[in-house]
Formats: sequence, structure tokens, C-alpha cells
Amino acid sequence: MDNIRVRAGRTAYELIRAGGFSLDRIGTYFGPAGGPRWLVASGFDLTLLREEALGRVRPVWLVGASAGAWRFAAWLQPEALKSYRALREAYITARYGRHDTPATVLQSLIGIVNAYVEDDALPFALASKRYRLAVLTCRAGHLTAAERPWVQKAGFILAFLANAVHPALLHCMAERVVFYCGPQPPDFCQRKGFRGRFVPLSEVNFKAAVIASGAIPIVVAGVRDIFAAPDGVYRDGGLIDYNINQDYATRGGGLVLFFHHQERIVPGWMDKRLARRRPPERFLENVVMVSPSEGFVARLPDGRIPDRGDFTTFIDDPARRIANWRRAVELSAPLGEEFLELVASGRLKDVVAPL
Repeated sequence: MDNIRVRAGRTAYELIRAGGFSLDRIGTYFGPAGGPRWLVASGFDLTLLREEALGRVRPVWLVGASAGAWRFAAWLQPEALKSYRALREAYITARYGRHDTPATVLQSLIGIVNAYVEDDALPFALASKRYRLAVLTCRAGHLTAAERPWVQKAGFILAFLANAVHPALLHCMAERVVFYCGPQPPDFCQRKGFRGRFVPLSEVNFKAAVIASGAIPIVVAGVRDIFAAPDGVYRDGGLIDYNINQDYATRGGGLVLFFHHQERIVPGWMDKRLARRRPPERFLENVVMVSPSEGFVARLPDGRIPDRGDFTTFIDDPARRIANWRRAVELSAPLGEEFLELVASGRLKDVVAPL
């Protein structure tokens, strides 16, 4: 039982240590951006889905950007386990070559989403009583909205410099747009200090929002003019909300479950190189974070978690990349079971560490 580590923010940590934690206390399950790193979360996700561990007492918000949004879109489908596995298979086996362009990569992403989200299943997804989806996207502004690579790169260089001065300056060049399902927006959208817009999900814009959330700048063409949302070019939601960058706790003390591929929490995509940048403590108070242990990572192919660089590293040997990713998925299968065992046995309070 050494494959996972559990850490918690102040309020959640005190609750767990006092023996008051239960899965019914979770109001939000957050899925970060991070490209193929999500594959090590797949075993965790599938276990929670199979055991119907979340949303038994009240609906749980599934909040995610990029890969997180893609994972959680599967949770709402009529055959959620089948849909999730279809996403994983389509994602792993997708192939990209030296002659691909942002436009062709976007078409590939559309194909992946169509492989696991069926149009006639969207009414069921939107009406889910157990789960409510919140998709984090970014509406690009100024030069970052351009599709010419050199213009877009110049825009993101300026955005990086602005963000390095102060993260609030990034909002001058990109706008957070949250697409949600349910009778009202998620609590974090209604809090004082929220910056951005929120738009209801519908059968018309569901897929476009999910695809846009994973449209990585420079690499993937943006998704333009999503129905019911402000006109513009929509890109990867991780640009602003890479990991936890808001207070996702729900009213009444609902906790935030967060499976993360690493221990460091990076607020926005452009904060990755800013070692001291981390979310405000108040955003983390109710967070319960599960991450793979160093020992688990050491057993993965090449001793590391899959990442987007694998597409380049193995561009001439995609079969090896696919084999490595399948092995990472296989090894990740027990992670959810380990977490549930810690909860059921009461041992969670003995292993949890402060976040």
C-alpha cells in the first residue's frame, strides 16, 4: 500500500485527523490540465465510478480544464465506464506526425471526443442527478487569439511576462469562461472575486466546450464562437486554471478531492517555471489531494509519468509510446482501490499529511 500519498489543506486535514472524513463530504472532484499525465489517474477514476463512491448524498461538481474536462465528460455518459475506456483508448492510440498542423491536430481531438461522447447521449449527460460538469476554458484575447504561429507565440510571450509580474495581469490578455451543467452555476463562479464568465452547457455547445478546453496554444487551433458564449477564440482552460487556482469548496463545507500527478500545485500554465508561485492558502483549505508516490513513479516505463513530450520523443516510434502508456495505465489500476481502502479502514487519518 505504498502507491499513493494523501495530503490535505488545513480544514480538511483537521477533519480527517479527527476521524470525521467520509466520501459524502466531497462536493467537488477537480481534474487538472496536464496532457497525457491524466493516464495515471485513470485507475483512480474508474474505481470511483465503478463503486459509485461520489455523489451518493448530493450532486458532486466535476470541475476540470483540458484533460480534466475530457475525463469528466465521460463520467456523465449513460455507460460511463465504457465511455471512459473509449476515451483512454482513443487518446492513447492517436498518432501525430511531422507534417501535422494545429488545424489537423484539432481535427484529431474532435475525433477523440466523438469516440466517447455520443450526440444522442447528451440529454442524459446534462440531466445527471449524481454529477454536474464544469468545463474550464480560456477565451483568447489580442495576439493570443491569432492562428498565425509567430503572432500567437508573440502574444504568449507577452502574456508570460505579464503573468510573471502579477497573475492578475494575465486576465488582460485572456478571459476565463466556465461552461457548466445544472440548474445554477457552481459555487466558485458565484463567489466574490471570481474573474470570468459562466455559460450553461447544452446539447449544442457541450462537445465544443470540451474540445476547446484541451486546445493547447500553438499546438492546436482554437475553437471559434462557441454557441451561447461570447464570440471569440477558445483555448486550453489550463492557461489560467492549470491546477487549483480557485476556491472549489462547495457551500456547507463540501471538500475538494484532487488527484494530481505530482505534489507541487501550479496555479496557471504559465506558472510552471515560477517555482515560488502557488495558490493562495484559502484555495487549499478544503482540498484532499491524492498523488502517486515516488515508488510508484519509479516503476513506470522510463521511471516517469507520461507527458506531452512523448509525442515528440517517439514521433518515429509511436508503437513504443503506445506500449509505455498502456503499461502506465495498467500499473495505475489499483490506485483508486488503495484510496478507498484507506477511507473504509479508517487508516486515512494515520497517513494523511498537511498540504
